[in-house]
Amino acid sequence: MKITLNTDWTVSDICKGFHYDTNDDKGLNGLNGELIIQPEYQRNYIYGDGKRDKAVVESLVNGYPIGLMYFVKNSDGKYEVLDGQQRITSFGRFVENGAGRFAINETKGTPWYIDSMPEDKREALLNSRLTVYVCEGEPSEIEAWFGIINIAGVPLTAQELRNASYHGPFVSAARAIFSNAHDPHMHIWQAFVKGNPRRQEILEVALEWVAHSQNMTIENYMSAHRGDSGADELKRYFDSVIGWVRSVFRYTGSEMKGQPWGEYYEKYHMTAYNPDAIDRRVHELMADEAVTDKRGIIPFLLGGEKDLKLLNVRIFDERTKKAAYERQTTDAKVRGVSNCPLCAISDGPNHDRIYELKEMDADHVAAWSKGGATDESNCQMLCQTHNRAKGNR
Repeated sequence: MKITLNTDWTVSDICKGFHYDTNDDKGLNGLNGELIIQPEYQRNYIYGDGKRDKAVVESLVNGYPIGLMYFVKNSDGKYEVLDGQQRITSFGRFVENGAGRFAINETKGTPWYIDSMPEDKREALLNSRLTVYVCEGEPSEIEAWFGIINIAGVPLTAQELRNASYHGPFVSAARAIFSNAHDPHMHIWQAFVKGNPRRQEILEVALEWVAHSQNMTIENYMSAHRGDSGADELKRYFDSVIGWVRSVFRYTGSEMKGQPWGEYYEKYHMTAYNPDAIDRRVHELMADEAVTDKRGIIPFLLGGEKDLKLLNVRIFDERTKKAAYERQTTDAKVRGVSNCPLCAISDGPNHDRIYELKEMDADHVAAWSKGGATDESNCQMLCQTHNRAKGNR
């Protein structure tokens, strides 16, 4: 790979032809159309937090270096930003003074915009020279270098690295759908999917779901579809999963976000559910203090309320167990039977055995799954043998 150092380009040069796209949160072009600021393998713009973007501009105004940048020179003579697009988009937004405009110097008095800042400061900014390494080489070399130079910056997410490795028309189409934070569907999707679309985390979930449905890894799926001109299958499957979830559940609390919906869809989407009954049970279980794993309510209901372990039902506390033990033991001694109710009604050798507290377990008299409460009135102590043999807990 050939690498050439360029120190002639200024901020003003780079900003010629720059336009910040507020829909995609990215600056598209610079150098009068000769520079692609955000190639498809790059992450979306993440510096627009009112801190890092201002720090970039204020550093340039004060004559401080903002670090090395790397451009790729393509066979058509145009350039792509390999590393530095966050910084370029930050100063580009400031210089353009358009929809993405922001001010600096706010803590020192009057805020400065590009058209209201002192002329000498504006000239210092626009004439700031950048240090850029221009790279020329094979795609595989560029991709490998991209991963190496980003180690020192904000770490790339797993999906951002995949986008670099499998860049092409499929990645571009998929990003257009799942990486646009301003898409009107995003607020619906994010009720069920965790992640930042700008960091490719919604796209990663969509890929995980469709890949799982085909017994593939994300990498294998992206490789197989790398040359596709669109991402129709990916979008259709994602919409099918979200549509199914919304048809079964009306509840949209935080417990719904980040569930393995793709896995649940494959397992349960042919099962008929009553949305009214599901909604009623969701609210009952959410309100039940004995249910300590609220996220487990979702798979518990989808599975027909069979696996109680998913709910991590709260056990009786030590005070309750001790009170039940003392009550049962006092009564058993008076009657001359075991303090384990099940041993007491048996003809076995333990019919009149008095167990120590450590030899017994607390049990619901009326099973929790049938509405029994987890309190002292519904607590009985059983010997460990009988408690572990008892069903319907």
